[in-house]
Formats: sequence, structure tokens, C-alpha cells
Amino acid sequence: MSLAFCGNDNNSAAYNVDAGVLNNGCFLDALTVVPHVFLLFITFPILFIGWGSQSSKVHIHHSTWLHFPGHNLRWILTFILLFIIVCEIAEGIVSDGFNQSVHLHLYMPSCLAFMAAITSIIFYHNIETSNFPKLLMTLLIYWVLAFVSKTIKFAKYTEHGIGLRQLRFGITGLLTLLYGLLLAVEINVILKRRYMCFAHPTEVKPPEDLQDLGVRFLQPFVNLLSKSTYWWMNTFITAAHRRPIDLKVIGKLPIAMRALTNYLKLREAFEAQKRPQGIQPQGPKWIWTALRQAFGKPLLLSITYRFMADLLGFAGPLCISGIVHHLSKENHTIQPPVKHLGIYFISSQEFLANAYVLAVLLFFALLLQRTFLQASYYVAIETGINLRGAIQTKIFNKIMRLCTSNMSMGGMTVGQICNLVAIDTNQLMWFFFLCPNLFAMPVQIIVGVILLYYLLGISALIGATVITLLAPVQYFVATKLSDAQKSTLEYSSERLKKTNELMRGIKLLKLYAWEHIFCSSVEETRRKELTSLQTFALYTSISIFMNTAIPIAAVLVTFVAHVHLSDDADLSPAVAFASLSLFHILVTPLFLLSSVVRSTVKALVSVQKLSEFFSCDEIGGEQEPRATVLPNSSNHNKYQALPLKVVNRKRPVRDDWNSFALQSEQEDEPLAVEDEDICIKITNGYFSWTDGTPTLSNVNIKIPFGQLTMIVGQVGCGKSSLLLAALGEMQKISGTVIWNRLPTLDDEGNERKRGAVAYASQKPWLLNTTLAENITFEMPLIKQRYRAVIEACSLQPDIDILPQGDQTEIGERGIILSGGQRQRIGVARALYQATNVVFLDDPFSALDIHLSDHLMQEGILKLLREEKRTVVLVTHKLQYLPHADWIIAMKDGSIQTEGTLKDIQNSQPELFEQWKTLMHRQDKEFEKETVDENMTVLERKNLRRAMYSREALKTEEEEEEQSVESDEEDNLSRVMRHRATIPWRSCGTYLSSAGLLLLLLLLLSQLLKHSLLVAIDYWLAHWTSKVITAKIDAAAHNCSLVQVKIADLTMLCGFLLYEKKWLLAKFDIRLNSSHLSFPRFFETTPLASILNRFSSDTNTIDQHIPATLECLSRSTLLCVSALGVISYVTPVFLIVVIPLAIACYFIQKYFRVASKDLQQLEDSTQLPLLSHFSETVEGLTTIRAFRYEPRFRQRLLEFTDANNMASLFLTAANRWLEVRMEYIGACIVLIAAVASITNSLYNHLSTGLVGLGLTYALMVSNYLNWMVRNLADMEVQLGAVKKIKALLKTEPENYEGLLSASQVPEGWPQQGKIQIQNLSVRYDSTLKPVLKHVNAHISPGQKVGICGRTGSGKSSFSLAFFRMVDTFEGRIIIDDIDIAKLPLQTLRSRFSIILQDPFLFSGTIRFNLDPEMKATDSMLWEALEIAQLKPVVKTLPGGLDAIITEGGENFSQGQRQLFCLARAFVRKSSILIMDEATASIDMATESILQKVVMTAFADRTVVTIAHRVHTILNADLVIVMKRGVILEFDKPEVLLNQEDSVFASFVRADK
Repeated sequence: MSLAFCGNDNNSAAYNVDAGVLNNGCFLDALTVVPHVFLLFITFPILFIGWGSQSSKVHIHHSTWLHFPGHNLRWILTFILLFIIVCEIAEGIVSDGFNQSVHLHLYMPSCLAFMAAITSIIFYHNIETSNFPKLLMTLLIYWVLAFVSKTIKFAKYTEHGIGLRQLRFGITGLLTLLYGLLLAVEINVILKRRYMCFAHPTEVKPPEDLQDLGVRFLQPFVNLLSKSTYWWMNTFITAAHRRPIDLKVIGKLPIAMRALTNYLKLREAFEAQKRPQGIQPQGPKWIWTALRQAFGKPLLLSITYRFMADLLGFAGPLCISGIVHHLSKENHTIQPPVKHLGIYFISSQEFLANAYVLAVLLFFALLLQRTFLQASYYVAIETGINLRGAIQTKIFNKIMRLCTSNMSMGGMTVGQICNLVAIDTNQLMWFFFLCPNLFAMPVQIIVGVILLYYLLGISALIGATVITLLAPVQYFVATKLSDAQKSTLEYSSERLKKTNELMRGIKLLKLYAWEHIFCSSVEETRRKELTSLQTFALYTSISIFMNTAIPIAAVLVTFVAHVHLSDDADLSPAVAFASLSLFHILVTPLFLLSSVVRSTVKALVSVQKLSEFFSCDEIGGEQEPRATVLPNSSNHNKYQALPLKVVNRKRPVRDDWNSFALQSEQEDEPLAVEDEDICIKITNGYFSWTDGTPTLSNVNIKIPFGQLTMIVGQVGCGKSSLLLAALGEMQKISGTVIWNRLPTLDDEGNERKRGAVAYASQKPWLLNTTLAENITFEMPLIKQRYRAVIEACSLQPDIDILPQGDQTEIGERGIILSGGQRQRIGVARALYQATNVVFLDDPFSALDIHLSDHLMQEGILKLLREEKRTVVLVTHKLQYLPHADWIIAMKDGSIQTEGTLKDIQNSQPELFEQWKTLMHRQDKEFEKETVDENMTVLERKNLRRAMYSREALKTEEEEEEQSVESDEEDNLSRVMRHRATIPWRSCGTYLSSAGLLLLLLLLLSQLLKHSLLVAIDYWLAHWTSKVITAKIDAAAHNCSLVQVKIADLTMLCGFLLYEKKWLLAKFDIRLNSSHLSFPRFFETTPLASILNRFSSDTNTIDQHIPATLECLSRSTLLCVSALGVISYVTPVFLIVVIPLAIACYFIQKYFRVASKDLQQLEDSTQLPLLSHFSETVEGLTTIRAFRYEPRFRQRLLEFTDANNMASLFLTAANRWLEVRMEYIGACIVLIAAVASITNSLYNHLSTGLVGLGLTYALMVSNYLNWMVRNLADMEVQLGAVKKIKALLKTEPENYEGLLSASQVPEGWPQQGKIQIQNLSVRYDSTLKPVLKHVNAHISPGQKVGICGRTGSGKSSFSLAFFRMVDTFEGRIIIDDIDIAKLPLQTLRSRFSIILQDPFLFSGTIRFNLDPEMKATDSMLWEALEIAQLKPVVKTLPGGLDAIITEGGENFSQGQRQLFCLARAFVRKSSILIMDEATASIDMATESILQKVVMTAFADRTVVTIAHRVHTILNADLVIVMKRGVILEFDKPEVLLNQEDSVFASFVRADK
């Protein structure tokens, strides 16, 4: 049969041109070839030759600048054009089937048109990206020609009476329209860009983002095809194989997605809702409205995409039904086509009745549906991410204005705020992801039911009813699930809180041998958590069972009903398989329903929390200064909260005060301008933290400019509060606070109420950065000044010890530093800043005498005085009072007196006397000389302080780093290979921890389940293919049997999951018990990383891995079984699948690496963001005092953008994978369809099996990407198993002793006699010793004082008694028993120690003093009385059962120290060790305590490690240590009489 363009039938009507050339059908088709040939000839040389020499792409770095008008419209029109041309080709081929010979003209022109359309869009794309608009001429000509030739053809068709009944007429009409539209788009470009026919073309600039080389996220800027297939991600994902993805690689966010842009959008929406009076509306509704206004539009777009995708999703079942229907018609009779113009025309019914056509249509529908679905996901997620950024920024701005009282009084804890950021913003984001589902579900369900009704009639409604009736059950299970989840969450957060405290106080717990108490409470919580995890697992398995069972049940009920109800029931394979697919589609929304409802509820709760947070009190200082009017009428409450009164020195002061006419009591002393030298003035101030009674009352103080003001007073009398009141951090009830500005600094336009104040808080607040950055605190580094400050705070020796000097990162909250070092860094920061006013809140509390003196002389008296800065110093060190220019003495929240030392000596002699005795001062002048002399001598003699434990740390860190570095070198070769492989070993660990039996059960049940599912469907195919009425009853019987089978099996699956989770839990409890063991481990491992093992990693193992594993095994087995079924139906399929499998393999290989990197990047960028929030909350007062809010906001925006960048790339990578996998799935469907149709037509394959094959092929496309996604997730999650396994390997402390607990005498140690023989101690076997050959003998009941420079080994000495350090030589014998022989628990429970850093646990006071619950109330009260705390505790609600908040925040530092003393008194042991226990207590309280300790412990041995030497002057023995050796060991009197003794020099310095 020879080929001919017009065919060579015998009558050859095709060549008949009698009626004129244009009336010949073949000629009309030939005419339309012209434009396509023209385009192909013109553009090919340009595309292939001209482009090489083309280089105008220089000025933009991305070839993605799309700037021709009508750009997206052109792409959409081209896509539609391509689809219609494909239809035209198909129609041509189908109608050609009716001719005797091949008529090329029916489909060859449309093949050319197809090529031309593709060429046109490629050509256009290249012209656009290289900005050569003149070349668009070619396209203009092409569109004109194509439009004209199609119009002629269309006109002729109409003329010959060919109407809409013929498909080709419709296609030609559509093509004419499309070419016309494309021509219009082309003309529009000319009119807009004026690149021809106009003298001056329009200049266009690329958008800012594309000019910025840092922006790598191109999704908003690429063309439609690249947007929908994520083509631009290809290079990014393949590059991940060569080098890991980090922040540098992902670049910056495009402007429209930055947190700031979105925050402004959100703020606008909030502002728009303000009432006319400017009152902020409150409540969740207000937040929802704002979110809708700011982010509603993109969400609508996402919902639209989703609708399209869901409607296209129904094409699958309908096409399957059509194909099977077409094949099952034995007689392929179709009425002969009509002949016009010498060629055949077919109608659309005939066209759609062709199985191959349906297969191709199915392929296109799948492609489109998947593309729309992914687009919908992407838009929703991007909107969610933008929203998260905006809300986080809003929360941060709110934090910056929060009242501090909210924080300290437990109104808002740091944890709650971090939860808002970490959890609630994410809940909202997830809600936005799932939002389209809310709207798409009803549509899906309604359309599905209508289609089922159309297929099956009334019985379909019965099936739908089954689903609807089971939906509430599903909902019930889902609510149970979320309850279980909630209780699990509560338990795990409780467990975390306990673990956190346990970790923070681990040293104390070990010293007191209390770890078992806390450990068991943690374990108990863990047990509860596991029980709720088990319920969770049970409900999960039930819900999985329901999801498998419901469609099966519905289908069986429907089919049985269908066969019974209708007599002429045609349950053909076509109907059966179409309805099976439809039921599967219907179940998806129901399956999602539970999670969407859950997510919605969570979002509602989160918004409620946010609205509560946004309505918290803000600090008063933000308002414009208003004059305050004191209400004189008696019915008013005297303490009314009034805004902070601030006077700006720039305005004429007179006017400001005119408004004060009402305040007659203040008028007698006009606050005049003669207070030039007064920096801060507080008049009649009443301040409170909460709305209750005022903390500070009747405060009248002046703080002079450029002078040193000291504030003194007993513990808890409100010294720190006074500073905060001046800073505007407290709620002011009444009175005025006036800040004067130095006239010189009064630069114009500066409307600030007060300048920045350098503030060093009592509890030092450090940032998680390098030491140098902590001191410079965002200021430029001025070398000379920096050195002076470091010298003044004597930080140099400490810096020398740190591994990287002042570039060492000081971990979270400055973990690796001691209290004194942290405090000195805080002070250094205040000294370094260039502010006029410096507030120092008790900077000496954690420093020893030399450091304090040095800091006072060099830092405060020299540095600050020389610069004439106004300094306010809160201190307990009364010996510094002579240096003060102005003194404010406080007592019980009010001012006792103020003035210079002279004034006070005259006006309040008894107070002065009291101070003098406390100062141990006789003669001020003598003292000054000795201090100066001594300071210099001593400083020069030995300022080299060796800090062993830290040196130890350093060496260890160095070793670790070296090992890491060497690893890195070997790694680079290995790492790439390693990144591409899956961590099978961890997977093995995970699975084997369950025990082999369970593992086998799991595998068996999964296999059984899937083989059963396949069996059911196969049986359905078999059954429907041979529908014979006689078999109906048997069939019904069969149905019920199968259903029972299924039920058994999935329950089994459920149980399995349940058991699996259970064993995981076992895996974890072990962890908790081993955890309490290692002593040194805690000092070297950052707390955060230990806590991470217990929080995120445990959570991953508990909740994520089982779900991922289940999903992974399910999708893998489904894919495998589907491919098996298809291959069984059409073996040919196996050959074609090979290339697809290879493609799949490479896609997943690349994707897994990139996805893992991006997930880790997202996690690692989230950490700094969260820690920035918690840092900010903790340092609020400092930040606000420094006026650094804008800088911190800027940092927040950077962190948020980095995190959002990672999230966006991750979501784009997921879409990249899914689109590719879906397309491969669509190809599988196409191949399977074509193969099985051919097989059926030529080899008479049963139609039921064709239906089976196609149904399974559709499933593959759904599950392929899940398989890869779960593999990637699993890989990341198994990291947690690896880390926890590593933690389990750390070796525990040896708790066993040579003696058993029962062999130790009951009351040991009775006397408290201590013999230390040749003792050498080190922190770890790899480190240098910290004590060398120490010998000492202490008789029972002696009071021993140990002193020495920082790092001389004093603390290590005390730790040796508790075996907290490694004693490698010598021994300690107490009451004739070598302590090395005792069990640790016994040893530690018999001593008491008071540590330098006070640590309180959250819980009652009773629990804090006596967790073992052994002591009686009277014993506790006695201890409190000794510790001077009885009056304080008496006033608290609940007395001994009053609650202490986390970390003891509701007591002052001094009070916490006193509680720790009381704790030691409760345990009546005969040996008490005090480690610098009185450092943060004022002198008066301290001297009382000294007396009390002497009396209360008269008959016991007391070892005191002293900061202030005068505290041990009354001791029986003094030990002076230096670098781990005992220098002097004698009675204090003896040592004092020796002129050259070190002790004597210490005492002189401490005078």
C-alpha cells in the first residue's frame, strides 16, 4: 500500500478540483502546511546557529527575566493549542482508519503544526530571556499566516454544510480562534514595548530581585512551564550531590517573600480594622480577619487550582470505564462516517468511543491533574510560610514592648513565648496548607456520588450511605487520636521540664545523692507518656484499618445491592472498576477529614493564644509624654497606673510644667532648670510589679550627672527594683520620673524620652555569640577601648584560657563560664558602651575580693569617672562607700536616706556606725594606701590564674576539634558517597530493638495484607467478566467471606503497629536510667544537646518513625503489587518499565540527598531563630535599657528569612520530586493502557483483567512519590536513633562500693574527723591533676576556712569529698573509713554542701528543702529560722507549701542562697561544706549567718571556701591554696602574725 499525501483510492476523488481548488479537502489541508513550514525554516537557523554568538545576557544574571507583556497568556494559549493539535492528529488517524489507503493529509499537517507550535514557544522564550524583541517579527508573520489559512479552511467547511456534529469542524474552529488570540497577544507586545513602528522603544528594567545575585529562589520569576514542573530546580538538586546545601547555596529570599514585607502587609490589615477612636479590637476574630485580608488572595488561587485538580481526578475512573466498555463490546459496529469534500468526517461520539483515544486522554488528564494539584500545594505552602514569617515578626515586636512584670510574675514564661513561636505559628502555617482541602472535600464528595449514581443507579447511594455512616466513627477515632496526642504532649512536656531541671541541677543532685528521686519521677512521667502513646498507637491502627476497610465494605455492599436490586443488573467490568476507583477517590477526603478538622481546631486554639498574647500589658514608656494628674479625691485609689512621666529637655521646661497646676503639693518647689546637674529625678514614686501593693513606695531621689551614686541596703529591700523603676520597666502607680539629657548631646530631632543606658543586670545576660561580640554588643570594635575594658574587668587571663580566645562562642546562656566570669563580661559590656549613664546592679556579687577591687579601681573609678559618665552602682560591699559621690540607702522598699557619706555621718550617725562596724574600718586614709599598694603588688605578683577545670575543658575541646578536623579531611572523599546511602545500620538497630518475633510478624502481616487486597480485586475482575445470574447468590456469599478475612487481617496490622511502638518505648526507658550516671559528661556536653536527645530525638522515635515506617512499607508494597498485577495482565509492560525504573532511581537518588540537606538546614535555621526569641525575652530589660530594639528586630528578620528560605526550597524540592514521579506514573498508566488494549484486541485478554490492570496503574502514580518522600524522611529520622544509641554508650558512674550499704555504720560519720593523705585529684583520666599531693588533718568539730585565688583548686577540694572527681592517688579517711570503699549513694547522702550557684527546683518550699520527705515541719521551720528566712516564708500563701517557680525566679538571688543554706541545715550531717556560699548576700545578713553557722554547727566539722577572707577570720584552721597545692595550713592568728604570709596579704587587701 503506497503512501500518498491525498491517498490513492481507486476513484481518486481526492484529486478532483473541478469545483475549484479551494473546494478540495486535501488542498485545504495542504494549504495549512505553508505557515508551519515557513516558521520551521526561519527559526531553526536562528535557534541553532545565531544563539551561539549571542551574548546580550550580561546585564541580568538569571536568564529568567520575563518582561514581554501577555507572557503568561501566551504560554496558556500555547498549551491549549498543543492539546487541540494532538486531538486533531488523533482525529485524523481515527478517521483515516475508514479509508482503504493511507491519507497523509488527514494528520500530517497537524503533526507539522505541533512541531511549529513547540518551536514558536521555544523561540519566544529565547528571545525574551536574551531581550531581542525585534526577532518577534517572525512570530507575527507566522500567526498571521496560520490564522488566514485556518480561517479559509473553516469558511469552506461552513460553506459545505459541515456542522458541529462533525468533530473536525469544531477543532478547526477552535484552532482559528487560538491563532487569532495569539496574533492579538503578539500585536499587544508591539504596542506596549514599541520595538518596531515606533521611534523610541520603551525602556524596561529588570526587577530588583533579579539584579541581586544573591536571590536564588526563582519560582516567582520563571516561565509557566518551569513554574509548573519546577524545571529551574534541576541544577540546584543535582548540584546537591556535588556539594552539600548550606545557607550560601540557597541565597536570599525574593523581596515579596521576606518577613518584613509580609509583616507590613499584616500590619496594614490590622490597622485597617482599628476603630475610629483608634482602639485596638481584641479577640481571635480580629486576627482571623487580618489574616484573611493579608493572605486571602493567594489562598483563593490555591483553592481554585485544587478544584481543577479534583475535577480532573474523576477523568481516571470515567476513562477506565470507557476503555473497558469499548473492549467488552464484541461487535465493533459504528455507523459509517460522513463524506464531504472527498474526505471522511467522524462525530465526537465515535472519536471518544475509541479505546486508544481514551488512553491518551487519560494520560493528558493525569498530567494536568497532577500539575494543578502540585501548584495548589505549592501556593498554599508558600502562603503559609509567608504568614509564619509575618506572625513571628509581629510576636517579636510585641515582646519588645512587653511589661517585664508579666515575665517575672509568671504571667508569661519564656517557654510559653517560645511555644508561640515554635508551635503556634507552625500550627497556623499547617492550617493554611490544609485549607484548600476544607473547600475541595465537599465538591469531591458531591461529584463522586453523582458519578456513582450515574454508573450504578440507586445502589450507589446505598454504598455512599455506608461511607457516610462510618464517617462519624472515623471522626470519633480521630478525636480520640488527637486526645491521645494531647495527653502524650502534656506528659512529654512535663517529662522535659523535669529532665531540664534535673540536668540543670545535676551537680547538686549528685552531691546530695538525690538523683534517684528525680530520676524515678522522670521515669514515672515517661511511663504515663508511654501509656498514652500506646493508646495513640491503638487508635492509629484502628484508623488505618478503617481507611482500608471502608472502601472495601462500601464497594461490596454496593455490588451486592446492585445485583439484588436491579433484575437486568449489568455488573460489567466497566461499571465495576469505574465504581471501585470512584470509591477510592471518595475515601480520600474522608481520610483527610480527620486531619483537617484536627488542624483547624489547633489553628483556632493557636489564634486564641496569640490574641491573648497580643493583648498583654505593654510597657508605659512608649506613649507620648503626658503630664500626670494625681487624683486628689479620696474615693480614687491612690495607686492608679499612670503612664511614665518623662520630660524632654529640648522643650522649654516651663511649658511642660504648666500642666501641673493641679498638683498643688508639688508646686511649692518648682522643678526648675537649676537641676542642671541632676540626671534622673524621681519624685513621690510608687512602683509595683503587679497590680497589687507597691514594691517601692514614696521614692524621692536625685541622681547627679557625671558622678558615682551607690545604692545600698539589705537583701530584698528593692535596690534592683529601683534601677528598673528608673528605666521605666516597673508599673508606675504615681509620681514622676524625669530624665535630663546633657545639653551637649541634645542633637536636633531626637525625640527619645531617655538616652540609652548601659545596664549590667544582677543575673548576667549573655548572647549566644563570641565573647568579643558579647562585650562590644553590636558596637564597632575600637581596639584600644576594648583592651582597657578587658583589663579593667581582668578578663585577659580568662580569655587566654579559652580555646579560641575572645572569639570563643560562649554557649547558650554562657554555659561554659563560671558565674564570676559571666558577671564580669556583663560589666565589661556596660563599660564598653558609649552611653552617658551606666547602671551596674551588684556587679561584685560573684567576684572575689581582688577582682572586685580591681574592677572598682580600674573600671568604675578610672574608666567611667574619666569619661564623666553618670554611674549608679548597687552593691553590698560597704567598703567602697567612701568612693561614692552620692549614696542612697534603702530599707524595705523605700528610701532610708540619701546624700554624701559626710551628710549621712552627720544626719544618721547610728546608720553610719553600723556601716563602719560592717566595713571593719578604722581609718579610711590608711585603708586607701594599703589597698593601692597591695593591689599593685598583688596584681603584678600573681594575676596568672590557672583554671584547671577549664583548662581541662579546653584540652578536651581541642582534642574533639582535632578529631573532627581530621575526620573532615578523610570525609570529603567519603562524605559524598555516604550522603547518598541510606543508614541501614540505624534502621537495623531500630527494628531489632523490638525483638525478632515482632519484626517477623510485622513483615508477615504487611505481606499478607497486600496479597489479600490484590486477591480481592483479582476476584472482582474474574467475577465481573463472567457475570451469570446463576452465580449471583454464590457471589454474595463470597463477598461476606472476603470481608471477614480482610477485617481479621487489618486488625492484625493494627496490633502490630501497637506492639512496635510499645517496644520503642522500652528502648527509651533504658535511656533515662542510664542517664543519671556520668559526672564529667555534663560539664563537657552542652546542655542543649543532651536535652535534644530527650526532646526532639525521643519524640521522633516515639511518633514519627513508626508512622513513616508504616507509610513507607505500605506505599512500597502497593507499588510492587501494582506493578506485579500490570505485568501479569500484560507481560510486555515489563520491557517498557525498565527505562522508567532507571529514571525513577536517579530522581530519588538526587532528591534524597537534597531533601536531607534541606531538612537539616530547615532545622538548623530554626534553632537560632528560637534561641534569638528566648534570648531576647531573657534580656528584655537590658535590650530596652540599651535602646537596642531595632538591632534585635533586624537580627530577627535575618533569622526568619533564613528559616523561611530553607522551608521554601524544601517545599519546592518536594514539588519537584512529586511532579516528576506523577509524570512517570502517568507514563505507566499510558503504557499499561495501550499494552492491555492491544493485548485485549488481538489476544482476547478478558476485559475484567484490563480493568484490573488500569485501576492498579492509577494507584501506582499515587504511591510512587510517597515511597520516595518517606524514604527521604526515614533517612533523616533515623539520625535520632543513631544519636540516642550514642548517648546510651556513655559510661555510668560506678555506684557500687567495696562495702555494701548495710555494712556502713548507721550514724557515720559521727564525729567528723577528716584525714587527707597524699591526695591527688583530676577531672578526667586524660587531664592534668587539679590537686597535687595534698595532706591535711581536721579534728572533729573544727571550723576550717579554705582560701586562694580563683582556680587554685578550692572547689575541687570540696568535690573530692563526694568523689565527684577522679581521685587517682592518695585517700580521704573520715571517721576511720576510706571513702573510696563506700557506695556512692551512701557516701553522698551523709554530707551536706552549699554550692556557689544557688539552685532551686520548681515545686513547693518543702520539696526544695527535703525532697526525700524525711523531715518534720518543725525541723524545716527551724532550718528556715537559722537561714533568716522564717519571716519571708511565713508571709507567703501556703507557708511551707508555697510554690517556687522555675529556677526560683520569684526570690532574689540572696534569698535563693539562703534557701540553699536552709537545705543544708535540714540534713543534720556532721560535716558541712560551704563553697563560697555567701557571695551574693549583703554583709549584714552574712555576719548574722556566720554567727548562726558557728552556733548551729558548734559540734560539727565545717569546711568553708571563702571569697571574702574576713568571713574565715574566726575559723579554727585556715588552708591557703595555690595551683592545687596547700601553701599554708595553720590557725588564722598564727598566719596573721607572719608578715610574709599569703593569708595576711589577703586579709589586708580585704579590709
